[in-house]
Amino acid sequence: MRQVVLDTETTGLEYEKGHRIIEIGCVELVNRRRTGNHFHRYINPEREIDPAAAEVHGITSDQLADKPVFEAVAESLLEFVDGAELIIHNADFDAGFLNHELHLIDCKQRIEDRCAVIDSLALARQMHPGQRNSLDALCRRYYIDNSSRDLHGALLDAQLLADVYLAMTGGQGELGLDRDSSRQHAKTAGSRQIHRENLELVVRQATAAELRSHEQYLDLMDQACSEGSLWRRLDA
Repeated sequence: MRQVVLDTETTGLEYEKGHRIIEIGCVELVNRRRTGNHFHRYINPEREIDPAAAEVHGITSDQLADKPVFEAVAESLLEFVDGAELIIHNADFDAGFLNHELHLIDCKQRIEDRCAVIDSLALARQMHPGQRNSLDALCRRYYIDNSSRDLHGALLDAQLLADVYLAMTGGQGELGLDRDSSRQHAKTAGSRQIHRENLELVVRQATAAELRSHEQYLDLMDQACSEGSLWRRLDA
């Protein structure tokens, strides 16, 4: 399964009022693992940036003066996301801007025609009703380090959202181990008998805080999985 986590920065909040995209960041996941592939472009919006927006992302018009316009990067963006499951935090905002940019260059397709779109904000609101579900709030909730996020940035935010989404939907699929090579290593490494007669088993009990944290994580797994967490089913 191929997924692409996407974020944008813009000149303002409403494309209906002529605002444009100035930065696009995408992070690729395959089978719930980061591949290291990403797409990142700064874009000349051919208009001024609202001061309120500049305070959020810190990008100035002077920095974008020599950058390509959207039309020059559109095809490479569409190729990168093509066929993927697109994960966006507040998808209506980013997809709306992307579709507006595609319309301006007379592209007959919408972003939804090239890939499925998942709104991670809507998912977070279902899982955590009545709570703050901004990207910063979710980073705190799932213990994801966002200390480098002094300003918004499309690629940085896409990287953080990838970590949040994996944590929110059950964690990373695998731990980066090659199963075939691991099995081969087990066959060729040989074995060594360990005598346990004189070994003393050290048992460390979980603290009350650790037990509460464990139960909270199982609650999240119960919400994310239709059949509930395997841990609780086995324990029952």
